[in-house]
Amino acid sequence: MSVGELEAFKRAAAVAAAEEVEDGMRVGLGTGSTVAHLLPAIAARGLTRLRCVATSVATAEQAAALGLAVEPFDTLDRLDLAIDGADQIAPDGWIVKGGGGAHVREKVVAAAADRFVVIADATKVVDALTAPVPLELLAFGLAATLVAVAPATVRPGMAPSPDGNVIADYTGPIDDPAALAAFLSSVPGLVDHGLFPPALTAEVVVAGPDGVRRRTV
Repeated sequence: MSVGELEAFKRAAAVAAAEEVEDGMRVGLGTGSTVAHLLPAIAARGLTRLRCVATSVATAEQAAALGLAVEPFDTLDRLDLAIDGADQIAPDGWIVKGGGGAHVREKVVAAAADRFVVIADATKVVDALTAPVPLELLAFGLAATLVAVAPATVRPGMAPSPDGNVIADYTGPIDDPAALAAFLSSVPGLVDHGLFPPALTAEVVVAGPDGVRRRTV
């Protein structure tokens, strides 16, 4: 599959999801290459009463440049809708996110939304989740935290998270996503991980050679 085809599929999924945005909504905007197609699709609809929050500086800057009203998340306590991409989508609804290092903010925004919609091209649909699983770690006690979540490595050359924390990756097996998620969440020094449970997602919108498909989780 060519790069051009992949971008076309990302754009198709993004445009389909943008149709779910209604004027007056409070909308959470994710981060990543598929969301980069979502923002102009939302802006093109000409909705004037949206209140948006962004999960990264890059998203906030792109959204603002397109004329979308972006505000700090400390001004809203609930969102009507959040839309974001994914790195992997399993058949049972478990999702891996965080390739861009913003997974903690992405999870906070997803959890605050009445509906969380995931958009992706067909290559992100997998038979089973595999490593890596993105991690956000405190710099304090980093070496000890890495030992506790082993096998894990700091992502080389990666900038800090939007909140200034260290981005790393768990590189071990994912035989049981729920058990791994519970374990990672229990480790002091680990802010959060990129495993998103099925209960968090309302709908998955995937575009591929066969068109756009929607799946309720």
